[in-house]
Amino acid sequence: MNICVTYLIITLALVVLELGYFALAAKLGIVDNPNARSSHKRVVLRGGGVVFVFGAWLWAAFFGLQYPWFMAGLTLIAAVSFADDVHSLPDGIRLVVHFIAMALMFREAGILQWNMWWVVAVAIIVCVGILNAYNFMDGINGITGAYTLAVATPLLALKPISVTLIVVTILADLVFCFFNFRKRARCFAGDVGSMSIAFVLVFAVGSLIISTGDICYLMLLAVYGTDSALTIVHRIMLHENLGQAHRKHAYQIMANELHMPHLLVSGIYAVLQLIISAGLLWLPVNHYLYSAVVLAVLFLGYLLFMKKYYHLHEEYLKNN
Repeated sequence: MNICVTYLIITLALVVLELGYFALAAKLGIVDNPNARSSHKRVVLRGGGVVFVFGAWLWAAFFGLQYPWFMAGLTLIAAVSFADDVHSLPDGIRLVVHFIAMALMFREAGILQWNMWWVVAVAIIVCVGILNAYNFMDGINGITGAYTLAVATPLLALKPISVTLIVVTILADLVFCFFNFRKRARCFAGDVGSMSIAFVLVFAVGSLIISTGDICYLMLLAVYGTDSALTIVHRIMLHENLGQAHRKHAYQIMANELHMPHLLVSGIYAVLQLIISAGLLWLPVNHYLYSAVVLAVLFLGYLLFMKKYYHLHEEYLKNN
């Protein structure tokens, strides 16, 4: 079968499966109800990001089960995340599953070496942290879909894993964006979506780092990483419970306190990441020097932004 026809069939199947999920979610009441910490004002279907899992399964069906351990981990993390979308699970249960799923990914990558158990343990903790950071960043319309496209596009050029898997992931993302990258989103990704796509991207970026020995490819996730890490530090300084919902991310203040359109904020994050990734790939400079400069600029930009606008969030907290 012609590869283009295969991709077309997969895309159509993804649309049908997504619409089928919408019908099921509406019937079962799998929705996201707005609250004081939300950036939306109306009830929206939750879990539309399950299309990323559908995409991975369809890829395996059409192109073969090339990464069985990875697929097992993805399915496991998608299952517990979907269960959490339907009915909130204890943090302990979710974290145990996250670590098991990540161990399966490491088994696939061939780096589950018990003679280096301490290195593996640290790497798994870091990767689980990245998964959860990606999930925390899913708070406004379009940001998960747009940012995923910004990360996946350079990966398509670098080819760290099967090109067909990257292409199908992009197709699944485009289907999700059709329903989410809107002023009035038809659905949200839910934990099942943000955790699943993060798992795929971590597998791809991790494979790239392993094959090249260049840890600077983590810069493919630099924008999310900076916002997540500095927001956590900020909340620790404020003595907040890190497990409690909040609206302190830079993108949330842009969307909520500054009243910037969600899609504009999502686009800014995606374009900024694309620019950073393009520089990493094509500028004739040392990757470590480039990464240090970019991180310093992002760090400074975050601090200046918070210094100028964080007081608006404090005023919001006083009034709510």
